[in-house]
Amino acid sequence: QNEENWDFVLVSGIHEMGSEKEIKRKKFLDELSKKGFTIKKIEDTKLFYGVRAPKDIFRKYQRLRRKADSRQPNSSDHEDVEETARIRIVNFIVYNTVTPDFEKLQDLMNKKVFEAAFPLHKKEEIKRILNEEWARWGVSFKEQPIEAIRCYFGEKVALYFAWLGWYTYLLVFAALAGLVTFVAGTTVFSSSQVSKEICDANTTIMCPLCDQNCSFWVLSDTCTYAKVTHMIDNEATVAFAMFMAIWATVFLELWKRERATVVTKWKLHEWDEDEEELALQLINNFQHKPRWYQHSYFRSTIILILALLLITVLIGIAHTLVIYRAVAMALFTQSDVNLLSKHANTMAVMTGAVLHYITIIIMTKVNRRVALFLCNLEKPRTLSQQENSFAVKIFIFQFFTHFSSLIYIAFFLGRINGHPGHYVRIAGRWRLEECHPSGCITDLFIQMAIIMVLKQTISNIMEYLIPLISHQLRKKRKRPTKRPVMLGEEEEAEDPCKRHWLNNYELNDVYIFSLFDEYLEMAIQYSFTTIFVAAFPLAPLLALINNVIEIHMDAIKMMRLHRRMVPRRAKDIGIWLQILEAIGTLAVIGNGLVIAITSDFIPVQVYKYMYSPCTRENHTSMDCSTGYINHSLSVFRIQDFEPHTKVLPEFKGHQIEECRYRDYRNADDYAYTVQFWHIFAARLAFLILFEHVALCVKLIAAWYIPDVPRRVKNEILREKYENLYNEPSMMEYVTEV
Repeated sequence: QNEENWDFVLVSGIHEMGSEKEIKRKKFLDELSKKGFTIKKIEDTKLFYGVRAPKDIFRKYQRLRRKADSRQPNSSDHEDVEETARIRIVNFIVYNTVTPDFEKLQDLMNKKVFEAAFPLHKKEEIKRILNEEWARWGVSFKEQPIEAIRCYFGEKVALYFAWLGWYTYLLVFAALAGLVTFVAGTTVFSSSQVSKEICDANTTIMCPLCDQNCSFWVLSDTCTYAKVTHMIDNEATVAFAMFMAIWATVFLELWKRERATVVTKWKLHEWDEDEEELALQLINNFQHKPRWYQHSYFRSTIILILALLLITVLIGIAHTLVIYRAVAMALFTQSDVNLLSKHANTMAVMTGAVLHYITIIIMTKVNRRVALFLCNLEKPRTLSQQENSFAVKIFIFQFFTHFSSLIYIAFFLGRINGHPGHYVRIAGRWRLEECHPSGCITDLFIQMAIIMVLKQTISNIMEYLIPLISHQLRKKRKRPTKRPVMLGEEEEAEDPCKRHWLNNYELNDVYIFSLFDEYLEMAIQYSFTTIFVAAFPLAPLLALINNVIEIHMDAIKMMRLHRRMVPRRAKDIGIWLQILEAIGTLAVIGNGLVIAITSDFIPVQVYKYMYSPCTRENHTSMDCSTGYINHSLSVFRIQDFEPHTKVLPEFKGHQIEECRYRDYRNADDYAYTVQFWHIFAARLAFLILFEHVALCVKLIAAWYIPDVPRRVKNEILREKYENLYNEPSMMEYVTEV
């Protein structure tokens, strides 16, 4: 049982007697001894120092917290401090103890005096519960033991898993809606008039896709692509986009209620981080003066300029991907390989998506370093302020890394490439990509599908395998070979703590922002699940599958592969709530723009009600979108091609004089037709209407669902009343009356 009593373990290399490192280590341990800490030394391949804090430190903490928190009238100095609080207090004192050379533990670790400092995983009942009910694959669909997580890892970790569990639960509804939308697309809407016309258009000659030795092609060649496009781009998608805008709001509102319930149950609703920090500072050093809040407009300006500089670089990378796709498209079209030349556009988009994923991996590392540098430049006062500052910066950088290329595909692809005879070119040579005659939404679908699948599979495999392999290697490397026992010599009894401490040391180190990385991953996933979900209805389903795996994979990592995290207190998920709310607003704008601009929904509706045969004659049996494809293609005269364009004028034995291309332009001067402006006005009107309706629904949902449940409000009110009623001065007043 003795091994249970050590709060913290420090690990040091075996330094030479009298060396600088050995002297520095001794000075630090002497400082801890002066504060009343008990220190136990065990020698192995490394030196292990077990640290136990004196009881009066915890009594001081209880007294200070009671002064700050009047809602603890019944607690006494003799009550045991929770184990999570013990670890938190000891961790703070150990890391803030200053040697006579004005060095703290972190400075000594940087100088390799100490190698590691960590709290121990305990062999107790709560760990058994977590291993059986949480950190194994067999319980993937059971409720998480949040209370046990809190008692072992602290409130901050417990709140993360409570939030992740809640998000995953509500994803079930979004995933079902997305699946219904996708199935509806493949069944109800698969035989649309638009895709039927494309499949039947075997006499519609389209303009060449490249400038050099490219032949004309027949529109019906792209029949399969048109069918796939209409599976994604149909009336059900509009309803699904509206549903997801409401879902994002309802999810956050319901989470606020869940958080209020959980935090009130833990008696943390009025907990204050500043008071906690000041109490710990005073326990460590009673002469300590608080570190005051700082703000510098000059420093903020520098941070803003540097952040904008990186965002510009990230947008530049998106431009590079655009150039790659334009060049790849030209090369694939002219390729001798039939598969490449036939599916040049799809191949360019798919290879571009893989390249985009590689840039995401590289830029994530760059973004992290820059965000950390800017965060240190800002000089935040507390750890949570540092986390919040870091979170905002890295999320913005990661958002641009992930979405710049998607924004281009969604809103610019095929709209800024010019027209035959007057193409926009890169370096005066390569034409920008064009959209397929049935729309650009499939390109966005392919890009999102590839990035989401790659990101979730590869990232999850790496996230699990790297700590697992690292742990196995550490075990092999760190284990000492046992000294053989000589004849007649008794085997020395091993200290019971030694094996336990060594097992903990062999686990992977816990990074200060370990939990932060999990939140960031989920925030980016939430962006994919909501912002362009109109183009990729399967995103919530992929997110749901990922999260079911993620919860238990994180649990296994934390319980078996990583050292124990220092438990931290928290009463909410911090800045991440504001980030998720911002994503919710962006989701309304993004989906509105996808339907208004990327999708062919608006042009088809405009055609139906203004130009189709239904407007001239009362054809009840006719589909009103009949003739849409022919109407949406403009005519180009071959003689107007640019001089350097080399096209093969013959096609299947016929001399070609005219070809068609996707746009709304006149055949004589190639200026925009009236229909183009009608569609432009309709797109704008739909966008304004969609966003206002969606935002109004969001506001109504936010008002309709209270952030704090009535039961919780009444509980807090009763607690306040009882505290005031039981106040000694109040009791005296009652007896006098």
